[in-house]
Amino acid sequence: MSELALQVEPVRDPYHVYLDSLTSPESRRTMQGCLDRIARLISGEQAVTGSGLPWHLLRYEHTVRIRTLLTEQGWSAAYVNKHLVALRRVLKEAWRLGQLTAEEHARATDLAPVRQSRLPTGHHVPPEVVGAALAECDATPAGVRDAALIAVLYSTGCRRAEIAGLTLADYDSAGRSLRVRGKRDKQRMVYLTREAIGLVERWIAVRGDAPGPLFSPFTKTGGLRPRPLSGQGIADILTRRLGEAGAPRRTAHDFRRTFIGELLDAGVDLATAQALVGHSSPATTARYDRRPERTRREAVDRLRLPEARPLA
Repeated sequence: MSELALQVEPVRDPYHVYLDSLTSPESRRTMQGCLDRIARLISGEQAVTGSGLPWHLLRYEHTVRIRTLLTEQGWSAAYVNKHLVALRRVLKEAWRLGQLTAEEHARATDLAPVRQSRLPTGHHVPPEVVGAALAECDATPAGVRDAALIAVLYSTGCRRAEIAGLTLADYDSAGRSLRVRGKRDKQRMVYLTREAIGLVERWIAVRGDAPGPLFSPFTKTGGLRPRPLSGQGIADILTRRLGEAGAPRRTAHDFRRTFIGELLDAGVDLATAQALVGHSSPATTARYDRRPERTRREAVDRLRLPEARPLA
């Protein structure tokens, strides 16, 4: 791929055009990381990024090789396929910019996704772990905020980027609801438990009723910064509160997994669970269903291992 050492001016760079088309900052970071990793695989250089790479010169033999290099990294199929999505999308932008013909684009993106069967990843968050984390949230302003944040995560299953994007105007105390902006800027309503409402109301009393982010970081002097918590900031709060409680590390997405699993265990239908968590496909929500595994375990529990006894 030595001919790919050429450079493309930024205004005509499908890399930048594609990233600019993404509405979510988190999506931009994720897909930029994918494209930069692909660029490093192509070049063999650790410092290189996808900016300026002549993506329009990639042909089928190149993209097949890239797919092979990605699978050789030992990554999960889902992670590899995310990189292939980024690759297809940047090539589509190159076609839109007139840098690829329709036939060249079709050939270069004719890549089968990586197939793999794996057990579900992540962890369940037991109620006692949530309770222990809440117990570590003291009456300080930061403690009140963190308790409300944990309650919202546990009772809505929202992604951490969705929590970070919440504003005070998104909260409806009468409806016990939050208006969430998910992937591709799709809006949906999520609902809070009565216990979560109490913690959110307590936080708003501390926060004040000024417009702006629902959850914000604090300054070193204890004042609220006029910007939202980042997704990483939310992750750091969870890590700190769970660590203080002596509980194992759990991520915001573990809270999401737990929320979906609890809904399905409670008999909530798949379509309702899908709508609450903002999945575009019910197949994605179904992967969180723990019932088939439990049914198989209970079937084995009906068996009894024979008592150890020598043959007569």
